Amino acid sequence: MWVFQRRRARRPESITKVHVGAGGVHLDGWWNVDLRHAPGVDEVMDVREGMPFRDLSLIYAEHFIEHLTLEEALLFLAECRRVLAPSGVLRLSTPNLDWVMLTHYHFADRIALNDALRDCLMTNKAFHGWGHRFLYNKEMLGHCLAHAGFSTISFHRYGESTRPELQNIERHETYLDGPALPHLVIAEATGRQAKTGLIEPFFSEYTAALKA
Repeated sequence: MWVFQRRRARRPESITKVHVGAGGVHLDGWWNVDLRHAPGVDEVMDVREGMPFRDLSLIYAEHFIEHLTLEEALLFLAECRRVLAPSGVLRLSTPNLDWVMLTHYHFADRIALNDALRDCLMTNKAFHGWGHRFLYNKEMLGHCLAHAGFSTISFHRYGESTRPELQNIERHETYLDGPALPHLVIAEATGRQAKTGLIEPFFSEYTAALKA
């Protein structure tokens, strides 16, 4: 059974585009949901408990999935696949773990104590600051999307998409990309397939360690 906290605004009968983790960013033409009330949020909803939609054409979540545990994220992605139409698209934008490690931790270049202290603090800030729970590289996010049952997964730069509705949709502040390494992993997933297994034994070891 789903339990939702709702605003006074009535949910339209026909919703096709849902913006998850909207915060104070209201996207016109979208149903903007968030765990807490904020200006621009159409409905207060904890999507970890499920989403009361069906046959959506688009779901968008910017700087959201990294605030979930990995187990919560896997459930969320599976729920997105469930409520999207077969041709519906999920677009995710999340910090790139590869970029964080390359720009925050300088293994070979560190020559001073202050550099070592800075690298340690800044790396931990990236992992734990702002309520982050799990950071993804491109491969891990793609693997999780396939595990959720998406058959077609593509990766894009900030603001870029083959779908007009998803072009220039990002609103979050940006950082400097590397020549071949963007600071964000932005994925679009669509289609359906049988769910794939997660990489073992690493996944089991990871989840067991968190529960120990």
